[in-house]
Formats: sequence, C-alpha cells, structure tokens
Amino acid sequence: MANRLADATSPYLQQHADNPVDWWQWSPEAFEEARRRDVPLLISVGYSACHWCHVMAHETFEHEGVAAVVNEACVPVKVDREERPDVDAVYMTATQAMTGQGGWPMTVFATPDGEPFFCGTYFPRPNFVRLVQSVSEAWRDNREAVLRQGSAVVEAIRRAGGESLPAGPMTPSVLDAAAASLSREYDEEYGGFGGAPKFPPHMNLLFLLRHYQRTGSSRSLEMVAGTCAAMARGGIYDQLAGGFARYSVDRTWTVPHFEKMLYDNALLLRTYAHLWRLTGDELALRVARETADFLLAEMRTHQGGFASALDADTDGVEGLTYVWTPAGLSEVLGDDDAAWAAGVFNVTAEGTFEHGASVLQLPVDPDDSDRLARVRVRLLDARAQRPQPARDDKVVAAWNGLTVTALAEYLSIARDRESNALAIESAMEQAGNALAGHIVDGRLRRVSRDGVVGEPVGVLEDYGAVAEAFCALHQYTANGYWLDLAGRLIDSALEHFADGAGGFYDTADYAERLVTRPADPTDNATPAGLSALVAALTTYSALTGDKRYRDAAELALTKVAPLAAQHARFAGYSCATGEALLSGPYEIAIAGDAVETDPLLAAAWRAAPPGAVIVAGEPDGPGVPLLVGRPLRDGRATAYVCRGFVCDAPVTTVDELVAKLS
Repeated sequence: MANRLADATSPYLQQHADNPVDWWQWSPEAFEEARRRDVPLLISVGYSACHWCHVMAHETFEHEGVAAVVNEACVPVKVDREERPDVDAVYMTATQAMTGQGGWPMTVFATPDGEPFFCGTYFPRPNFVRLVQSVSEAWRDNREAVLRQGSAVVEAIRRAGGESLPAGPMTPSVLDAAAASLSREYDEEYGGFGGAPKFPPHMNLLFLLRHYQRTGSSRSLEMVAGTCAAMARGGIYDQLAGGFARYSVDRTWTVPHFEKMLYDNALLLRTYAHLWRLTGDELALRVARETADFLLAEMRTHQGGFASALDADTDGVEGLTYVWTPAGLSEVLGDDDAAWAAGVFNVTAEGTFEHGASVLQLPVDPDDSDRLARVRVRLLDARAQRPQPARDDKVVAAWNGLTVTALAEYLSIARDRESNALAIESAMEQAGNALAGHIVDGRLRRVSRDGVVGEPVGVLEDYGAVAEAFCALHQYTANGYWLDLAGRLIDSALEHFADGAGGFYDTADYAERLVTRPADPTDNATPAGLSALVAALTTYSALTGDKRYRDAAELALTKVAPLAAQHARFAGYSCATGEALLSGPYEIAIAGDAVETDPLLAAAWRAAPPGAVIVAGEPDGPGVPLLVGRPLRDGRATAYVCRGFVCDAPVTTVDELVAKLS
C-alpha cells in the first residue's frame, strides 16, 4: 500500500499517513482510480485541531479491520478543510442539505465524478463499518438510484448557492437594523449572542464599535464591553499565557473547546485594541497585549509566518495541559498561595470541567496584583512541564493576513503602552514577507509549511485578507512596496473572482472545477471572501485615491446588505466596512521627519473615525500617494485630513487634528 500522505503540506494529512486506510490526497488521480475500479469515493474532511476528528481517526481509521472494508469498497480521500476550503464548502453544503446540520469530521460518499450521494459527520466505528458496507451494496446493486441521488444533491446545492435576497445598498438604516438585530440576540447576563456553544463574535464586535462611533449608541458599546469583559474573565481566555480558545461549550464562557485558532486571536486582538482606544478600558488593553504576546510566543513559525492552531487535545485528552485541581495548585504554590489562587481563579473541589478539574477563570481582579503576577508565573512554569498540545504549523494566507492587520493596528494604537513594540514590528513584517512569498507567478497560494509553498491556490478570503494586511503594513511603514502588492492582489481578485453582477465567487476562474462553484457571502469563523475583499477594496481606495475600488466595494455590499439587516450575526465584517464607507473613510496623512514618534500620529490613531487610513512619513515618499504634495508647515509635522476625497486645511497641533476627526 502506497503512503500518499507522507509528503503532504498539511499536518492533518500527515497525521493519517500511517493509517492502514489507503488514503489518497484530493487529486485527479484519486478520481481516476475510482473510475478505474468502479467504486465510490469516500471523502473524509477534517482539520488538525479537531477533537472528534482525532477520535474518529484513533477508533476507526487506525483499525485494521475497518481499513480492510474501506479499501475494498472505496477510494478513500483525506482532505484538510483549512487547506482546501473550496472542497469543504461544497461538501459541507451537501451535508447540511442532506442532514440538516454539519461539522467535522465530515464523511461524504461520492461518485467517481465527485457528486455526493450520502453525507454525514462523525460515525462510531460499528456504525461506520455498516455504512461503508451498505454504500458498497447500493453502488453494486442499485447504481441507478445512487446516481439519481447524487444528481439531486448537486442540483440542491447549486440552488442553495444561487439563492439570495434582493440586492440593496448598505445604508445607515441597514446598519442600524443590523445593530438592532444583534441587540435582540444579545445575552444580557453573560454577553455574546445566542446560547451554547458560544463562539467569540469578534466580527460583530468590530462592527458594533464602529456603529457606536458613528451613532453614539450606548447599547452598541454596552454589548461590546459586556462581551469582551465576560470572555476575558472566563475560561475561554487563557488566564496564564493569554490567547483565546475557539469556543465555549456553555453559555457562560466557562469551559472552552481548548483548541486555539490563529484567526480568532487575530480578530479578537483587533477588537480589544479598539475597545481600549475608544474607552480607555484597562482590562481590554491587558488582554490585547497578552494576546499579542501569545501570538508571538506560541504561533510564530521559524520562517516568519504564523501557525494555524494549537490542538484541543494533549495525548488524546482534551484540556489536559490547561486544567487544575486544588491539590495541583498546592503542589506548585504551597498551601497558602494555593488557597488564595483557588479563590482568585475559581478552582473548586467539585471542578468546573471534568473529573474534579477546573478551568482557570478570573471573575474579578484581586487587590494584590503583584501576588497575582507571581502566582501566574509559577503556574505557567509548572504548566510548561506538562505534555503540550500539538501545533498545526501550516501557514494559511488569509489567517496570517488577519494577524498582520491586527498586530499593525494594535501597535499603532498602543505603541506608547507596549514594551515589546520592536519584536511585534519585526514579527508582522516577517509575516508580511512570508505572505509575499505565497504569490507565485502572480497568483496567491493558500498555504505554506516549513517555508515551502503548497499547491492549493488561494480562495477569495486569502486575496482579501492578505491585501488588507499589505494595506496595513503600508500604513505602518509608509513603504510603497506593500501598497503595490495589495494592488496586484486586488486587481487579480477583480479579474478572476468576479461573478459579472457585482458579487464574487469564492474560487478563481482558473481554479479546479468542483461540482459547484461556491459563492457564500456570509461570515463564519472568519470573514467571508466577499467581506474580506470589500474591506481591502475600501482601504486600498482610500490609500490610493482611486474611486474605482470604492465603487466595486459598494456594489459588492449590495449583495449582502439585505442579509445584514435581518441576520447581522453572519455579516459582521461587511457591516464593519459599511460603517467605514459611511464615515468616509477618512484619509489622514501626517508629513514630517521622524514622524513615527510625533504626537500627531498617536492622536490620529486614538481619534480615528471608523475605517480611517493613516499614513505618516516624509513628504512625497515614493509609492505613498497620501504623502504626495503634502509639505511641512513652518518646519513642523503637519496633518492632512480628507474625507471622501475632499480635504480640509492642514493642521499642526493635536487639538486641531482631534477637532477635525470628532
């Protein structure tokens, strides 16, 4: 049996390389093998930090008897959903259409042409074996019915992809309605939206912060502040090392699903940084700082990018690295400090997790902050001696783009409060260079690992998030190189992803043709491809003064505005960009020598209206449109403020600048 996964870019695929199941990577060769053998495809989709993916792997795919049944009946194909989001999107739509729900591991049986005819998620080993046998019998004895089922499923997912509400502009009333819909779903007691499981609603929080800036809505700010405080004090936040888990299994943010995803921490870093910017909330600043520290300490790769995730499991046990008992605290801290720490972190004899263990929480800040700091260091040192969760160290373009943008905004906002600024600067620029290396022959690739760029082509979210990151680096460095790269990606996206009616497909016209071409405008765990690109278009237009890109953004938002008004939880990133467009967005140029330390720059960031772009540097810097023709006045650093391509008179004092931005 050939080992076809050993050289895969994906750590998830490599985890299955030694299975007795005769896995194939997603490839034309796998489809051809299914045709040659005249058997169906078994398409198994998951990702490396997925707990139940590990469970199914251990109990099912590592079992010799199961493998014998699978290898005889099917051509098994293993897919990393993070590496191939296009494949995942198509078959997840099919799974949801057939079962009414979705999730991972995803289990799909398909014809040799890729048409799904039976879909599900996790199956215990006995059920899975019976399923494979039943599918094999149906393929052999009822082929015509199976093919009809496959055609019907494909038609259903094509119809689902074509369904949309009537287009309309992203107006103030739409954004007000979106904020109102979030208000109705807000958990007044614990923050967040909806019930358990509860995911960090970072994109909605970014939107609500911008909505608060535009409207002064105390309700919008209340929802952000309440949710951010509840998450920061709950078990979903790592009270020792910083960083957020993927979601809470309960309504109270107490017990997390312990995997830590890069994209969540990037988007939450932005949220907490902007919450501090607008309110001065010191808890928000602390969490932003600790999240940035977590990203640099735990998620950086040797090649300069950021890894995708830390597993939920350690040695097959979920949460093993992170949870504590009173006895465990005593062993590390001694009885006195342990009793104090148990009260501070809510570690009880009954436990808040499993087997009497507790997830650390911080319901209130203790009076003795120095003692807290000492205890945290000792507990973290002890925790470091435990077995650690595995890390998925593939570099995903879109998620690294989100991270670079978050770090650049955080550092711009809080530079004077950040002692680690030089390390953060270095990290985000190295990540930017790693992303530049993902551009091969003018086209963006989705993933790399160990410095080697993988074959999967970038999807729309990659183009949008990476272009936005390059725009953020341009603003931070005043280096035209980054703006040029952003423009190339944006132009490529407009050429190869557009649907001809103002919207966008999630896959390029040169990408592999699947049974359907996905085009989902709704945000999920990360910004939708459309909303990511719209954000980049808006920022790039403001930085270059080219209205064509703004027009493209506004037209694309007409596709999602009706959804935003009714179901804002699935359109937060688009709504945030809608607020930026209503605001202007403002274009702020600060011309001067050594301007990175000038009070004007700090004031611009602190007072920035929603979605404002800010560039500071010497006048007429090459490749920096906002600094062209912007001289100093009386030898002093000078701020130029424009809105919607209309400019005010330049100013040289902080008070004058803040007045123009108010």
